[in-house]
Amino acid sequence: MANAMMEIHPYRAHDMWVFDDPAVGLVQEPFVFGVPEMIDQATKAIPDAVNGFRLLFSAKPFPGFQHELVWVREEYEGNWYRWAATGEEGWLCPALFKYFETAPKSIYCLMEPRGVGEG
Repeated sequence: MANAMMEIHPYRAHDMWVFDDPAVGLVQEPFVFGVPEMIDQATKAIPDAVNGFRLLFSAKPFPGFQHELVWVREEYEGNWYRWAATGEEGWLCPALFKYFETAPKSIYCLMEPRGVGEG
């Protein structure tokens, strides 16, 4: 069973938003199909986000969450989510299942500069 709160550190590489998570075997895992545009918009206020930022996420709301992604549908072994605040949609690939047993109905996110909140 996945933790209630998870953390990754996305960054730009090869003109894409990617992240590494050695604990689940992911290296430069790309965000694709609508999600990069969501990240661009959501990180505008984060200084130097392209070199990495902290992304906390959970299937349950948590204090300080900023964004809610609402499940829309499954397609090609991945899942489409709609950003509740904007209506934009993005596809999360099967790497989602490294963090969740099933696609959650909502994913709650907090994005902040690296180093904030880290021990």
